[in-house]
Amino acid sequence: MIDSFPPARFPATRMRRNRRTDWLRRLVRETQVTVEDLIWPVFVVDGESQRVPVESMPGVDRLSCDLIGDAVGQARDLGIPMVAIFPYIDEGLKTPDAREAVNPNNLVCRAVRAIKNSAPDIGVMCDVALDPFNSDGHDGIVHDGIIVNDGSLDVLCQQALVQAQAGCDVIAPSDMMDGRIGAIRAALDENGLEQVAIMSYAAKYASGFYDPFRDAVGSGGALKGDKKTYQMDPGNTDEALREVALDIAEGADMVMVKPGLPYLDVVLRVKEAFGMPTFAYNVSGEYAMLRGAGEAGRLDYPKVLMETLAAFKRAGSDGILTYGAIDAARYLKTG
Repeated sequence: MIDSFPPARFPATRMRRNRRTDWLRRLVRETQVTVEDLIWPVFVVDGESQRVPVESMPGVDRLSCDLIGDAVGQARDLGIPMVAIFPYIDEGLKTPDAREAVNPNNLVCRAVRAIKNSAPDIGVMCDVALDPFNSDGHDGIVHDGIIVNDGSLDVLCQQALVQAQAGCDVIAPSDMMDGRIGAIRAALDENGLEQVAIMSYAAKYASGFYDPFRDAVGSGGALKGDKKTYQMDPGNTDEALREVALDIAEGADMVMVKPGLPYLDVVLRVKEAFGMPTFAYNVSGEYAMLRGAGEAGRLDYPKVLMETLAAFKRAGSDGILTYGAIDAARYLKTG
C-alpha cells in the first residue's frame, strides 16, 4: 500500500528535476490552454467600412457588418470555435421599452447573418439583455424606477427569438431576471428552435470591472442608478450555487460566471458542484488592465494573458470569453 511508504524527502526527491528543460516542463504540465478554449467577444456598429476604436479597451474596435465577416473569418482560421456579438446602438433607437431589441433586422441580427454568410462554420453567441437598447441603460424594463422582472421576460424571449431566427447558435441571457432561462427555453422550443443552445450568465455579479464594456456598447451614459437589485452581491458564493442550480433546472445547456478573475473561487465551486460545461468571462476591465499595462511597458502582455487564461482553466473553466482571444490564438500558433 502507498500509505506504508515513508514520505519522500530531499535529496532523494528533487522537485526541480521535472523543471529542468522546456520539453520536460511541457510533458508534465497539468493545465493546458488551447485555442478551443476561447470565445471572442466582438462589438458591432451601424454603417459601412466602420472600424471605431474603443478608447477604454486598447486593441478593441467596433466593426460594421460589412467588416465583421472577415474579422470573424480570421478568428475561425486561427481555430477559435465561437464568437459573441455585442452591439453599439444608435441613441435614436433607444427607448424605454427597448423595442429595437426585438426588431428582426436590428444590428445584432444583421451581424449574425453577415457572419453566417462569411464564416458559416464558426459558432455565434448572442447576448440577451436590454441594456444596449434601453434608454435607461438597464438589462430589463424599468417602470417607475423599478427594474421589473416578470414584465421583462416577454421582451427577453422575443429578443432571443429574433436572434435565433437570424442564425444565432447559442443564446446567452445575461440579464439576471428570475425565470428567464425557462421562459426563453420554452419560447425557442415552441418556435421550432429546440437545437439552439443556451449559455446562461448564471452567476453574474454587480461588478466595477464592467465599465469599459459599457463604454463599448454605449450603455454607461444612459444608466440610471445601478444594477444591484438584479446582479449578484460580490460577497456571495452560496447564492451563486442556487442561481446555477435554478438555471440548470430551467434548461441551461452551459453556465457562466462573470466576472472571471475576482471570482475564480465561484468557478471552482460551480464546476465541482454541478459538473456542467462551465465558462468564465475575462471581462473588459480585466482585459483593459493587462493590455493597457502591456502597452505602457509595465507588463509582458502575451505572457500575463496566457497566465490569466491558465488560471481560468485551473479553476475549472471549460472555456473563456476574452477580448484577448485573437492575441492568445496567435500566441498559441506561433509560440
